[in-house]
Amino acid sequence: MKKIKRTSLGLFLTLFFIVGLALSFVYVQSNLSAVGPEGEKTGIIISKGDTLSVVSDQLSEKGLIKNQFVFETYAKLVKLTDFKVGTFYVDYGFDVKEILTYLNDATQAHPTDVVVTIIPGDWAKQIAENLAGKVENVSAEELLDLWNSEEYIRSLMDEYSVLTEEIFENKKDVRILLEGYLMPETYFMNPLASADSLTRRILNQTQKVYDDNKALFDSFGMSIHDAITLASVVQFEAGKEEDMRMISQVFLNRMNIGMRLQASATVCYALYEYDSWKDCENYDNQTLDSKYNTYLYSGLPVGPITNPSKLAILSTIQPKENDYIFFLADVYGDGTVYYAKTYAEHQANIKKYLK
Repeated sequence: MKKIKRTSLGLFLTLFFIVGLALSFVYVQSNLSAVGPEGEKTGIIISKGDTLSVVSDQLSEKGLIKNQFVFETYAKLVKLTDFKVGTFYVDYGFDVKEILTYLNDATQAHPTDVVVTIIPGDWAKQIAENLAGKVENVSAEELLDLWNSEEYIRSLMDEYSVLTEEIFENKKDVRILLEGYLMPETYFMNPLASADSLTRRILNQTQKVYDDNKALFDSFGMSIHDAITLASVVQFEAGKEEDMRMISQVFLNRMNIGMRLQASATVCYALYEYDSWKDCENYDNQTLDSKYNTYLYSGLPVGPITNPSKLAILSTIQPKENDYIFFLADVYGDGTVYYAKTYAEHQANIKKYLK
């Protein structure tokens, strides 16, 4: 009887060990697999002296690996830690072994790539000038012409679902059709790239933000274009996530009661050329006849007025519930945003913080 029990116990422990081993194998294999399908790439920079953990941090931040511990352990086991210096375009379809092999191959490095940073809230014309100053064969005018070409944008729509028909609804009043869709980010660009290649590189990031957050877009209750348009206003009006979420709701509150947005940011874009943000606050400019001017026209501006960041977009489509109608930022102090439910409260805030 004891022998049977011991045999059963031994069999159980053996099975337990085998199952545990199998689960461990599945776990490791899962974390060694590619994050996404092939085709989309992102750049990382490896500098002289970068350790395995530094490289691992970069890859994790870019969403290229699933588990840093598994990545680092595997790299040591297969002895692929001799990372080369340079810029590498890593495909999201690469598994861990392919990533390590790629980063250990000096022939894959791109030392000539230029770094282009699109700042949250930049206008298309600023982005075009920035790119033209970094790449060799593309002018700002060529980029702006492309970004304002309905034919070109339509040619992209099968590939980029974030681009919709609404972009063209008010095309006669819109300055740049792709305004709002040029995702702020730091990009590693080939200095010999074409205007089309540069545009697609940026739109890949815009599409990724949309794909990764489609459920939030769907639940927000606005179209993609309207959500980005609202986010472009919120981007200008606030710098912190909490204020972005609050201000998004303030604007929604205004629209819900039939009040105009009255956002000075839209006056700035209507002016398009100005010396100081104070010009946007000038009372006379609030009467400027432009479909972008939300002091003059109800609802959202005719199109996006900045290129909002991922943070601004996600904050906008996740508004923080409140019943405020007014807000102002202490521009002469620490930038704190003060909210009010009535015009009298708003005037008191102006008197206290802006005068």
